[in-house]
Parts: sequence; structure tokens; C-alpha cells
Amino acid sequence: MKRRDFLKTGTMAGLGAGLTILNFPVFGKNAPSNKLVLGVMGVNSRGNWLAQCAAKLPGAEIGYICDVEDGAIAKGLKAIAGAQQRQPTVIKDIRKLLERKDFDALFVATPDHWHAPAAIMATAAGKHVYVEKPCAHNPHEGELLTAAAKKYNRLVQMGNQRRSWPNLQQAVKEVKEQKVLGKVYYGKGWYVNNRAPIGIGKKISVPATLDWDLWQGPAPRRDYLDNIVHYNWHWRWNWGTSETCNNATHELDCLRWFMDVEFPTKVTSAGGRYAYPPDDWETPDTQVLQFEFEGNKAITWEGRSCSPFELEAAGRGFALFGENGSLYNSGGDNYKLIDPKGKVIKEVKQSANPNQSVTNTVSPAGEFYDAVHINNFLESIRGNATLNSEINIGYRSTLLCLLGNIAQRSGRILHTDPTNGHILNDQEAMQMWERTYEKGWAPKV
Repeated sequence: MKRRDFLKTGTMAGLGAGLTILNFPVFGKNAPSNKLVLGVMGVNSRGNWLAQCAAKLPGAEIGYICDVEDGAIAKGLKAIAGAQQRQPTVIKDIRKLLERKDFDALFVATPDHWHAPAAIMATAAGKHVYVEKPCAHNPHEGELLTAAAKKYNRLVQMGNQRRSWPNLQQAVKEVKEQKVLGKVYYGKGWYVNNRAPIGIGKKISVPATLDWDLWQGPAPRRDYLDNIVHYNWHWRWNWGTSETCNNATHELDCLRWFMDVEFPTKVTSAGGRYAYPPDDWETPDTQVLQFEFEGNKAITWEGRSCSPFELEAAGRGFALFGENGSLYNSGGDNYKLIDPKGKVIKEVKQSANPNQSVTNTVSPAGEFYDAVHINNFLESIRGNATLNSEINIGYRSTLLCLLGNIAQRSGRILHTDPTNGHILNDQEAMQMWERTYEKGWAPKV
């Protein structure tokens, strides 16, 4: 059986049978002509999971892991052990890793402030890139990364994996091609969680296991506090991008995809750090974003980081509203079509990992659904597929989140150019289009 035919039939057949994409024959995985050697940057959590998924795919090998913390490195090596014969080489400094010529693509799963700078460096070094959402810490970085992919002729895929989920792909065809909802004029997304307060960090000595300077990389230097690494950086503007880019990216991407909209004309945000007494959490824990688009279309997103009460009986998801009915998604690879009277006329359920928690911080849908997106990236490198979320798509969805953050931080209603998303007639807000970098670290194309 030819490899291309196997991937086309084996993937879908595996899904239909409740199996996973990982059940490939050994000969395919070991075929030298198909082998891609990968590097993974950031292996404490999400990157650790991506490395495990990629290592099990045919013709893929994790040749390098790159991290600046010894505990994360140990976790990464342990995760890959058993999935492949070769133990990855550890290189802590991404600049040193990118000097190596013996690997094909880099996975970037670091804290957000590293995403675009590392991806840009990788494309310049001739590597294809899989970059986790958000693809940028600020809009300027997203534009630079898009330009870098084009300049260096590299494939760059963002980790908005829903673009590769079979049932959602089917639903998009029904909505956009078959017009089952008629004109879709409004979309709503949401995400809730039960995150604890992070307190006031204490300034302590940097652990010997951590290269704090390299961890900060492009970001302006800050003192090390005991409540930043590994996760709470998400809620600090110097490194993180709020719950919007942490999670809204997925639902906003789906809504943009289904509704066929690109850049907004107007952006508003309401919210703040409401749930707990003041602590080091700087970004909103409660936020409602609204986006207006040309063609009389609008999208809203509601996020509650510290209140787990579900919306529409799901911890996350999205809904579409059209002239002939609505569509409901409860966070996974599923959907319902509902007629104007509220009757469910079609329901498609998630086939693999149906009980996976959609607010799981490592993988909201389970191994199959990450593997199909990674496999799409690898097969695109081989020339057998087209990227489902090339960086121009990923950046436009990330931009909605970043514009929401700018609206929130500036306290302004943003009016934006529908051709590129740039903020109009507001120089103060537009100053947040890019950030200040540590000297010598500003990304360039």
C-alpha cells in the first residue's frame, strides 16, 4: 500500500472504529525516505505531550529537546522513552540548537513570549515550524512571523488543532457550502475554569535547575519570584497573554472559520481581576470580548478563569446563529444543528476520547485529535498534504485575542481596519501593537 493511500484511509478508518491514528505499521515509521527529525522547544507540559504524540507517528523522530529547566528536561526524556529507539539530544539554548543542520522542523511550546521569536529564528535557520497558540505575544510579532514564513519559504502551522478535527471539518462544509443555517450573523464562544489565586510572589534566589535569563529570553528582565514558573506566567503581561490567548484562541478561531470573517472593524472588552483580592495576577480573570465585522456579523467570547459554572452545559465551546437555525459545539469534535424552533435536527458526537475534559490544560480532546493536526503538519512537509492552519490563518485568529487585550488594557473601544486589523485613529492604543524587548533580543525578518 502506498503511504499516501494509507494515510488517507487509515486515519479515517481508525477514527470510525474508535481507534487512533497511532496504529500505523512499523515499516512506515522506519522508512528512511519518510523520516522527519524534529526538535521540541519547551517540554514541561504541552510540549511534552506534543513530543509524545509526534514520536508515535510514522516517519517522525524527536531528535532534540530544548528547555532551560532540568525538571522539564527530565520529563521530556521520560515521555519519549519507549516511543522511539533514539534518545533525543538535549540543547538548552535555542540559538545553539538552530545551528544544527540535522533536523527538519521545530515545535515551539514555550511560554507565550517566546513563541514568535523562536519561530522566526527557526524559519531563518531553514526549519519548518509548529508553533503553539498563541503564535505571538503582540500583533507586530504575528506580522513578522507571517512575513518570515514567506521570506524563508518555510511551512509554519499554529496549534489551533480544531482545524484538523474531522467532525468540525464536516460541520464547516455544512455551514459554509451547504448553507444549512442560511446567513450566519452571530457567533458566541466561552471558556470557564476554577483557577486558584496565585498570591504575592516572594523574591528568592533562582533555582540552580533553571536558567532564568534564557527563560526570559526576548522579554525585559524581571526579578525571579516563587510564583511564576511553571504556569502562573500566563497571568503576567511581561510573559503571558491572558486567558484570551491561552484559550479563547481556539473558539474564536472556530467562529472565524465557520463565519468566514477575517479582520474586525470594532473591538470592545469588559472585565478585570475580579475573583480574588489583589495578587500578582495582572490579566483579567473575568472578561467579555465583542468583535464586529463587515457584512453585519458579530462575535462575542466570555471567559471566567476562576468560576467553573458551565455555559450551555459545557466548560468551553461555541455557538453559531443564522437565519435558518443554529449550531452548538461543546468543546470537542462534536456539534448539533438546531432548527429555528429549538429542535435538534442533527447531532454528531466525538468518536475518539469522548469523555476527555474539554478544559484539560494539556490536551482538551486527547491523543487522536492532537495527532491528526501534527500529522497534517508532517505530511505537508513531505508534500502529501496542505496545512490546515498555516500561519496566516493562525495569526488572524490570534489577533482577535490580542486586540481584545489591547482594548482591555487601554480602556478603549477600538476601531480597526478591516483589511489588516490595525487600530485606527488611536495612537495610544496602537502603541500596544508591539512590545519592548530585552536589548539584543528583538525579532527581525
